[in-house]
Amino acid sequence: MMRDYWLSKLFFDLQSPALAAEFRAERDKVLARYPLDEHVKRAIAEHDVPFLAERTNPYLLRYYFFATGMKDDEFIRRLNHG
Repeated sequence: MMRDYWLSKLFFDLQSPALAAEFRAERDKVLARYPLDEHVKRAIAEHDVPFLAERTNPYLLRYYFFATGMKDDEFIRRLNHG
């Protein structure tokens, strides 16, 4: 599986506290700024860790879920069990 540039770019950009706050408040508005595939958008909405893990850098993925408020134990559970 190839990495998804725009997904990685989104996750990288969300390291900005202001954008992360906007994303938590108005996710769809922020997502509209990135040319993401509908499957990717659905995976983001469903917190599909394994799907997203195949498409982005693991450090960006973990930071993304941290920034959205997912606790480490939940992130690891989802990563390991889909």
